[in-house]
Amino acid sequence: MHATVGDRVCVHSRTVGQAERHGVVVEVRGEPDGPPYLIRWDDGHEGLCFPSADSVLEVFTPQHT
Repeated sequence: MHATVGDRVCVHSRTVGQAERHGVVVEVRGEPDGPPYLIRWDDGHEGLCFPSADSVLEVFTPQHT
C-alpha cells in the first residue's frame, strides 16, 4: 500500500457490528510513500497507522468549483 497526503483510508472492522473507520492521510512517514501513515480519523483523533489486509486506500481528488 502506498499513500500520499490527502488520500482517504478506510479500515474495515474485524468485529461484527463494529463500524468501519475512515480518515485522511496527513503525513507519510515511510519510504517511499509507505507506512506508517499519520491519519486524521473522521472522529477528529490522529494516530499512526500500519495498514493491513483489511485496509482500503481511496484516492481522493478534491473537486474545484
